[in-house]
Amino acid sequence: MKKILNALLALSVVVMLYLCTMSILGPIKFDEAKGDRDKAVIKRLIDIRTAQVAFMNKKGDYATTFDTLISFLKNEKIPYLSKTGSLTDEQLEAGMTEAEAKKQHLIIRDTIFVSAKDTLFGPSFNADSIRFVPGTTKQFELQATEIPTNAGVWMKVFQCNTPYDVYLDGLNRQEIVNLKDKASKQDRYPGLQVGSVVEVNNNAGNWE
Repeated sequence: MKKILNALLALSVVVMLYLCTMSILGPIKFDEAKGDRDKAVIKRLIDIRTAQVAFMNKKGDYATTFDTLISFLKNEKIPYLSKTGSLTDEQLEAGMTEAEAKKQHLIIRDTIFVSAKDTLFGPSFNADSIRFVPGTTKQFELQATEIPTNAGVWMKVFQCNTPYDVYLDGLNRQEIVNLKDKASKQDRYPGLQVGSVVEVNNNAGNWE
């Protein structure tokens, strides 16, 4: 009987040590995983913002759907400044300006029109991927509209976001609940978002 009690006591100690370890390491592992996912999602949201700004500059509106935005990236052409040559240290020390170098054809600056995708992101960029939340098959939520400023001027705005429930799916459920509860108490969006359709925020991300 004594051996059984000793064995049970030893087992209890092991279980307690395991639970204590997990209570410490669990949140750390969650934060590490969340940090990696945050970076990927933020990068994608920045790409979406870049595409939306270019779309706005060309069309005068923000895209309301990813189909429209992706079509723009693939098929529309926007200005690209081609640069050939640069001032050498010797030319700079001699006081030569870029304007003078251009007159002497030492430097060539020419505006050409190339595909929006290549101009903004490079030829290897996969435009179709821009709609998807990294690491998932889910799409970002995208909206565009007009809202009034405090001065009564109507401004065109867009918003793109994804909630914690989507991009943190598969991680510790209680930690996600805690994040959502914290966001609710601080009156913040429970996830990552760029732009806003309720206030003019210069297309800022809520992580900035």
